[in-house]
Amino acid sequence: MGIELLKQEHYRIFDQTSLGNTFHATQSFAMDDTLCASVATEGAAIRSWVHHETVVLGIQDARLPHLDEGIDVLHAHGFQPVIRNSGGLAVVLDAGVLNISLVLPERGGIDIDSGYEAMLALIRRMFAEETDAINAGEVVGSYCPGSYDLSIAGKKFAGISQRRVRGGVAVQIYLCVTGSGSRRAQLVRDFYAAALQGETTKFVYPTVVPETMASLEELLQRPLTVEDCLVRVYRSLMELGATLTPSVLSEVENERFGVNLGRMLDRNEKVLG
Repeated sequence: MGIELLKQEHYRIFDQTSLGNTFHATQSFAMDDTLCASVATEGAAIRSWVHHETVVLGIQDARLPHLDEGIDVLHAHGFQPVIRNSGGLAVVLDAGVLNISLVLPERGGIDIDSGYEAMLALIRRMFAEETDAINAGEVVGSYCPGSYDLSIAGKKFAGISQRRVRGGVAVQIYLCVTGSGSRRAQLVRDFYAAALQGETTKFVYPTVVPETMASLEELLQRPLTVEDCLVRVYRSLMELGATLTPSVLSEVENERFGVNLGRMLDRNEKVLG
């Protein structure tokens, strides 16, 4: 089912990988909600994005008993926190992490697993020439662990999540393309240590083991770039018969984006001040 979902006739392309430090993660989450709401009429979309020195926190992270101390750790390392509008836990984003949002209409319904399988199929096609060893399944010890962690030889390089809004689904993935996966994991480990301070909580936060994470560059032992991976995304979709059109938001979508961004900013103001 996953590969069939990828076989859309047409994708609108939104490349936001090179917008730099002025492009804030709150804008990304507002963007995906906007595309979800219009995908039924405007058609499927693929959005790529990069954020610099950002740690995206989940709803449960916002409930950590010593969140302020955890945020101090992030600031000390030059990272800014952002609270997402969906589930999941802390994820590190920087210039070496490519994020991809596959936005599809829910015509006839798309079950949770099918959305995950579509993204898994895309990633496997992207790197089919280098490896057939990309596995899906929770990597214990990684940050933001989930049943669709992607790994090679037991080391996680990507995680997949989903967001559903008004007839559309955004299947989102972060790909650690370059840099040190374990160094990113150390940052999250230190964040949780400061934000928990040994307290027992109802929600069980992950015990992060840095050695369980790596970048694709480390795992494939070959130089990669975010740009190279983006070309692979487009090539994989075109090989499946899709036409791709670089796009911008319509006037209606821009208005909706403004509303969605306002909600994200309000959420972050309430939690982070």
